[in-house]
Amino acid sequence: MNHREKQLLAVIEEWTPYVRPVLDVAQSSAHECWVGAGVITQSVWNYQFGYRADYGIGDADLIYFDAAGTLEEEKNLENQWNVDCKGLPFSIDVTNEALVHLWYEEKFNQPIPPYTSVRDAIHTWPTTASSVGVMRRRSGAYEIYAPFGLEDLFQGIIRPNKRLIPEEVYWNKAEKWKKRWPELTVLSW
Repeated sequence: MNHREKQLLAVIEEWTPYVRPVLDVAQSSAHECWVGAGVITQSVWNYQFGYRADYGIGDADLIYFDAAGTLEEEKNLENQWNVDCKGLPFSIDVTNEALVHLWYEEKFNQPIPPYTSVRDAIHTWPTTASSVGVMRRRSGAYEIYAPFGLEDLFQGIIRPNKRLIPEEVYWNKAEKWKKRWPELTVLSW
């Protein structure tokens, strides 16, 4: 485990009280379930920039990959995990990445091929800083997947990941984050 991964785990385990309960719910799943993007990224920014632990966090993304799964199952998990995490100051958003291609075009006006894994999905997320997934195995060991590394995350750099998203989506996210965390550095498209 490298220095940045150790830093990330310190934020999750020692600083914020909000990520561990989400990891507990994820760990209870029959699926290999990851916590990703916002709650991870924004917890690091809150730590780095001196904000309270729950500042600016709208939801926690729990993601898994089940090619035999259904959208109904995904919704049922989301409902259950929101009940399980009702004490948190944000909601839980659950996504079976094997099914994203079924609804992506309707939501974002762009078809995508089916993802092949959780890692494949994380690799397409809108920015290099937010392309991060964390999983805690039943043994307690952590696995971190950050295809672009963790430097941009810890340095507060918002850099576009052009693999999937259009420029407009990038700017919408970057501007929203910059308003909440003015310390961020937003790079051009």
